[in-house]
Amino acid sequence: MDSAGQDINLNSPNKGLLSDSMTEVPVDAAVAAQTPAVEGLTEAEEEELRAELTKVEEEIVTLRQVLAAKERHCGELRRKLGLSALEGLRQNLSKSWHDVQVSNAYVKTSEKLGEWNERVTQSDLYKKTQETLSQAGQKTSAALSTMGSAISRKLGDMRNSATFKSLEDRVGTIKSKVVGGRENGSDSLPSPAESGDKPLPDHTPF
Repeated sequence: MDSAGQDINLNSPNKGLLSDSMTEVPVDAAVAAQTPAVEGLTEAEEEELRAELTKVEEEIVTLRQVLAAKERHCGELRRKLGLSALEGLRQNLSKSWHDVQVSNAYVKTSEKLGEWNERVTQSDLYKKTQETLSQAGQKTSAALSTMGSAISRKLGDMRNSATFKSLEDRVGTIKSKVVGGRENGSDSLPSPAESGDKPLPDHTPF
């Protein structure tokens, strides 16, 4: 059975004895042995604590070895599935960002920013600034409306002026003459048959 799929049995007599290819993390038990006992502990209590410490250190070594095996197995599965290192990096970044969002520091910062935003929007300075901008916008709209009305009134006055009416009458007279000339064009303009009987004048080439 693959070592990556083995269950972690901390009470097994073979705990910590996995594949030779796994890197063992040495535990300096000699340092713990040389550490002087805390005052007030009996010799039996000290021995019991040292035995428990040794057991916990062995469990840590086992867990590290199992984790390393799991990571190698995970890498092999990714390689077989064709997942690139970039995809793994993207997933790790997404998970890290999710962890940041649910972290206490991020939540507290978001709440603090929300409180500051509420304080700013409820402050007198913010309200006065908002009112000033609103009044300026209203005044600008009123000025543009007044200017448009003045331009429309000025154009109306121009249309009602004697000069504009005289010009309009002249344009109408010219239009009537042009339309009447087109209707009577057969009497005043030469027909295509008549113009075809006359030879075209010779033009000296340049």
